[in-house]
Amino acid sequence: MRQIKDEMVPFLTREEINELVGQIAKQIEYDYEGKEIVFVCPLRGSVHFTADLMRQIDLPQQVDFVYVTAVEKGGAIKIVKDISVNIAGKHVIIVEEIIDTGRTLSFLRNRLFASAPASLKIVTLLDKPARRELPIRADYIGKTIDDRYVVGYGMDSEELGRNYPDIYHLKN
Repeated sequence: MRQIKDEMVPFLTREEINELVGQIAKQIEYDYEGKEIVFVCPLRGSVHFTADLMRQIDLPQQVDFVYVTAVEKGGAIKIVKDISVNIAGKHVIIVEEIIDTGRTLSFLRNRLFASAPASLKIVTLLDKPARRELPIRADYIGKTIDDRYVVGYGMDSEELGRNYPDIYHLKN
């Protein structure tokens, strides 16, 4: 069976991804020393990154999941599955595998702010500012990339490729 990666070019290896995750984890550990963190993982793409990041951070932590989606391309955004942890007064970090237009992330950030966390930060493995529609920035960035379509490590093409341990991009 042919895989989507057969039509793509390697972009980041699992070793390079692990190095980026480690660098981010060290910075978060330093910034949150002595504090408990609540990671909020938007489903589905951020699962791999969230799991790897959590394993590399030696601090008290919780994780919860949210599923936010656009009703239609460029349209309204809705919450399919909300978090269940009470984040009031807690240090919250939204974990994104990639920030593209920023529309759903901006919606999620505003929704979480309404729950009065002690702090709210955003971490992303990949940042694609060329596609940004709303002015949103991550507090922790693994790598800033050009406007390219990437697949693997949670990112998909019509639900294919999420399981790849490496990240690929389309051949030009």
